[in-house]
Amino acid sequence: MTSNSEIILKTQSITKSVSLENKQLHLLQGIDLTVYKGETVAIVGSSGSGKTTLLSLLAGLDLPSQGEVYLKNKPLHQLNEEDRSQVRADHVGFIFQQFLLVNSLTALENVMLPAELANNGNAKQEAQALLAQVGLSDRGSHFPSQLSGGEQQRVAIARAFITKPDILFADEPTGNLDKKTSNHIADLLFDLNKHYDTTLVLVTHDLLLAKRCQRSVEMKDGHLVDQSIVQKPLAEQNQEPHQPIINPANA
Repeated sequence: MTSNSEIILKTQSITKSVSLENKQLHLLQGIDLTVYKGETVAIVGSSGSGKTTLLSLLAGLDLPSQGEVYLKNKPLHQLNEEDRSQVRADHVGFIFQQFLLVNSLTALENVMLPAELANNGNAKQEAQALLAQVGLSDRGSHFPSQLSGGEQQRVAIARAFITKPDILFADEPTGNLDKKTSNHIADLLFDLNKHYDTTLVLVTHDLLLAKRCQRSVEMKDGHLVDQSIVQKPLAEQNQEPHQPIINPANA
């Protein structure tokens, strides 16, 4: 845990089951997880282990079949979709493997969108500053179809941070990118995360990406089988640190 022991996310005995051909399919069973403010946590495991299902419950995108989920002390398991949506708007940012940009909006407009929905009168200026931070100040007028995969993910990262979320959920953020681009995106993600002091929970198959987090938890067949994988982030290990991408003057 971090030196700040404030709990930002907690689950108690959550399960998730679905009916399939008159049978119950158990996707998650008895998940207990606590995440502290400022932590970076990786959820690892093979395909089908339940990682993305767990992430959707942690973020309030879905409800558990049983058990409790608290995000910023809000009982997500007791809230309807409208109330969970408000919790997400107030506290949560997302980064997806498929980028999920709005194709009819420019890069700048995509970044502005969450801020505009939050009635932020400075949405355009803050979006321009974030695009500069991710190295895309000259691409703001381009549409997603005119951007490379790495550029689209940089737009998605800028969009995720514009509301200054308390917690950021990232589902395979480098999964659709080549190795060189993946490394650049990972540098950018962790630099911004540190700069904005955000809690980060990410799902990944990439063990090198997971090692950049302070802690990893492993999923297997719908169970958390290991929560004891505590490590120093790569930046604190005996490796050459990368040059930080984020310029504090651009904040």
